[in-house]
Amino acid sequence: MPLHAPAILVLEDGRTFTGEAYGAPGETFGEAVFNTGMSGYQETLTDPSYHRQVVVMTAPHIGNTGVNDEDTESSRIWVAGYVVRDPARRPSNWRSRRSLDDELRDQGVVGISGIDTRALTRHLRERGAMRVGISSVETDPAALLARVRASTEMSGSELATEVSTKEAYVVAAQGEKKLTVAALDLGIKTMTPYRMAERGIEVHVLPAGSTLADVLAVQPDGLFYSNGPGDPAATTQQIEVLQGALAQDLPYFGICFGNQLFGRALGFGTYKLKYGHRGINQPVMDRTTGKVEVTAHNHGFAVDAPLTGETTTPYGVASVSHVCLNDDVVEGLELRDEAGALKSFSVQYHPEAAAGPHDAAYLFDRFVQLMESRPGSTTGSEA
Repeated sequence: MPLHAPAILVLEDGRTFTGEAYGAPGETFGEAVFNTGMSGYQETLTDPSYHRQVVVMTAPHIGNTGVNDEDTESSRIWVAGYVVRDPARRPSNWRSRRSLDDELRDQGVVGISGIDTRALTRHLRERGAMRVGISSVETDPAALLARVRASTEMSGSELATEVSTKEAYVVAAQGEKKLTVAALDLGIKTMTPYRMAERGIEVHVLPAGSTLADVLAVQPDGLFYSNGPGDPAATTQQIEVLQGALAQDLPYFGICFGNQLFGRALGFGTYKLKYGHRGINQPVMDRTTGKVEVTAHNHGFAVDAPLTGETTTPYGVASVSHVCLNDDVVEGLELRDEAGALKSFSVQYHPEAAAGPHDAAYLFDRFVQLMESRPGSTTGSEA
């Protein structure tokens, strides 16, 4: 295929953009979403939470730092397609090993460049995230539109098992081992267990389909649920496992998809956001401290829980601990006992901050404190 072959992008409502092929030639379909990050495109591309999504970058110039071998958040690129306005002609960074264009092409990721990403983003903000197709082999927008409308929708899709590890593995604690955590991989990013390991936690990363018996077999001091793709309403097994762990008072920490599943385990509903939160600049208030954090997000669904007051559940008293200051979306939940002691918690954003600000790194310390305060904690043991 010649360099800069023509390509088209067609949204399910018929809006069409023309540009040039970027990455691999061919055709792809997914849910069109936009990311507002000015940096961190390599972490975005390799985040499993973007499985089946076509990511539109709002920053106009992408690819200038190339691709390195240190910043990937999983073993591959997960986005279904990639949309940029102005791709870098050549990378310039001391860690760069290859260009982004070459990496996309080598991994078979179909993209498009040279389109008005600002107009596309404004359209998605007004109309909402929707299905989309990109093609450098189809010249007829009507024909591509028909295939877009026949493609799978994100609502109702259970995707965590498609991105999860197939075999359990262990991330060793750095320095002295203090605690053991069972981490359910629903689309976990590499940096997440690393953040726990640097705090003396031995992390047993388990497949998404693991049972409560599998979790308890590692004798954990706490349970962690990762980020991940898909509709939380389409998930049942992981919720049942979590409810079983909560019934045994096993401390729990969940992020992103893990926050949504925590909400459902506590009896709350979830719903699809109009266009979601995706970027590294979302302001969130931690109501437990009154502090505002600038946080990294990637989610299209949210928990439907009351922003004020407390809700009695079979596992304790639940409340909203964090809220987005842009739109009042629930950004965190807490579960406490009748005496007010913290039992479990979750946040909707990414405290490992790969890429993004480090304002929320304290949440891993909060998890450590929670596990250490639990009666019978194995803190300091090698068991």
